[in-house]
Amino acid sequence: MDGIHPYFTVRTSVCFLLLILLRTSAANICSAASLVNFPENNTVGALVLTIVIQAGVTVEFEPPANPDNPFRLAGNNLVAARVLDYETGRTHVVDIICSERATGSMLSLSIVVVLENVNDNHPVFDQNPYHVNVSEMSPLGTSVGRFEATDLDVQTISYTLTSEFNGFTLMSSTNPDLLVAMRLDYEKVQNVQLILTAQDTPLAGVSFTATTTILVTILDGDNRPPWFQPCSKHEVGGAVICQSNGYTGRVVLNEQETGVLPLEPGPLYAIDGDSGINEEVTYSFLAGDGGGLFQINPNTGNITMLKPADVLEPISLTVLAAQKTNSFQFATTTVTVNVQVKSLHHPQFQRPQYNGVITGVGIMAMDLKAKDEPLRILATDDDYMATGGINPHITYSFDGHSDVSIVGGYLFMTTDLPEQTLSLQLVALDTANGESASAQLFLEVTSVIVPSGGYGPVDMAALGATLGVLLLVCLVVIVVLALRIRRGDADWRKIFEASVFQSSLGQGGQKGAIQYTNEAFQNDEDGDSTGSGGPAAGSVRAGGGAGEVPLVAKSPVPLRALPRDDVSQAGSDSADNEEKEVRPILTKERRVDDGYKAVWFKEDIDPNAKEEVVIIPDSREDDSEEEDEELSSSGREDDEDEDDGPRVKTQRVGFNDADLDSGLGVKMEDREDDSEGDEALTVSL
Repeated sequence: MDGIHPYFTVRTSVCFLLLILLRTSAANICSAASLVNFPENNTVGALVLTIVIQAGVTVEFEPPANPDNPFRLAGNNLVAARVLDYETGRTHVVDIICSERATGSMLSLSIVVVLENVNDNHPVFDQNPYHVNVSEMSPLGTSVGRFEATDLDVQTISYTLTSEFNGFTLMSSTNPDLLVAMRLDYEKVQNVQLILTAQDTPLAGVSFTATTTILVTILDGDNRPPWFQPCSKHEVGGAVICQSNGYTGRVVLNEQETGVLPLEPGPLYAIDGDSGINEEVTYSFLAGDGGGLFQINPNTGNITMLKPADVLEPISLTVLAAQKTNSFQFATTTVTVNVQVKSLHHPQFQRPQYNGVITGVGIMAMDLKAKDEPLRILATDDDYMATGGINPHITYSFDGHSDVSIVGGYLFMTTDLPEQTLSLQLVALDTANGESASAQLFLEVTSVIVPSGGYGPVDMAALGATLGVLLLVCLVVIVVLALRIRRGDADWRKIFEASVFQSSLGQGGQKGAIQYTNEAFQNDEDGDSTGSGGPAAGSVRAGGGAGEVPLVAKSPVPLRALPRDDVSQAGSDSADNEEKEVRPILTKERRVDDGYKAVWFKEDIDPNAKEEVVIIPDSREDDSEEEDEELSSSGREDDEDEDDGPRVKTQRVGFNDADLDSGLGVKMEDREDDSEGDEALTVSL
């Protein structure tokens, strides 16, 4: 600096100062913001920015002619020359030059216009609809596909899935991956339609949505064995099985069936349980062929007969059906072939046409031809002549009608029907051989019927009331008769005891524990009856005193063991040995007349004694005289000592075995040493 000329220094300083002044004067001629925000989707001519300028200053674009310039100058205002779109260009740079002619000053301005994004676009899916396939054997959580929507506004999109089938779900609300949510079953659902909705994030209160359809086709997997037809489907633990009840057929004994063996409920065949795959099935006998009687076609399953059956018993066959390409998928069923005797006659209805009338549900139909008789449906079979043509295997039904049923050959209506005349086809089926017969039935459905010449409901009610009155009268008569019979119970009891007594005497052997007493005859209600204890009958008293002593006859030994009177006096006269007709009598007085013999009673009978009958055979004639004296004395003592009670003596009695066996009574015979007054005694009750 010391070597520089002082003049140069001053001049340089003045130049710098001049330049600074010129720059300052140019900066003051115009001004504008260098960054401007402007919303998209504007209208044409919308103000973007106002440039501040000095007087005499003009503004223009640099370069002045640009056809792609989206702006234009209106004076010192920068306005939009077209509609701006954020998605096509987010920023625009505008170069402007400010010029002042008086001083020649110029100033360049660079303005950056930044477009503001507005939610003006909908989400968009690539396809509508989408088509996807998924196997029914896909595990849970398997991804079926991703179905994403796009939005030019570059916003976050949320998704929702709508369907009547809950087998699929989205991974999340913002992730449109479609997943398997449950086990799929081709046989249940084969096609699923899903609706996927996409919604962008609301911006300034504005939100847009878009939808698409996803068509899911469920493919069948080989997860089921063959199914014999027909079969009943059952679901067990989510798996579907189809159960066959087997097949039945009939052949005639000692006859070979020609052609394919007819089976019920239909021909034997099986289908692949996976209907979408429908793989071919082969057939074979699993356990024998019925002793070489049958063979099966491996492709069709038809069973044919090779030779006649010679045993009258059912033949059971087991058939195996397996897939050709996957033999691990198989199923079995049974075929029962019934061997029967040949039928020579078909069932036949007793009438070609039946006519009946029925009045209501549960009421038996009546026969129009046979008045007041139920209509009976009967078909006979001449193969069963031994049972009168009644074939137990015949069942009855109506062709295409279920409002009337046959129970035990009689018609009943099961459903209320309006009054009409039904024309029905009767079918009689022999379930043993499949033979059938048919007949026509005309059934008149009507209200309650009053038979001609019969009675109506009112008459029947009157009849019921009359029968009720008669029933009441009968009950009264029965009660009266019961009271009268009750009063005669005493006679019946006495007759019964007499019968028992006679039966016991008529039988040989031990007469143990037999007691004959007149206690039951003393206080009867019917005092006038025979043998009663009333005054009219004259009760048997020992000694004639006030106290009554029952007649007791007890014997611990058989009566046949007693000594026989007819052997005691071998040399007696024939007149004395001849049996005399005696009359039964119990008396306290000695009777010496022929045909009578007195019986005395023992005075003191010990109730605790083991003796049941005390019998003292007569052996001496003087015993009779002593007994006569005792009897006379007893009679006098009874008269004198009436208050002390009767005194009873014991009579010695002999029994005749022949008379005892007759059961009519007891006969007493005179022995050789007996008195002449002793006669045979018959005691009959």
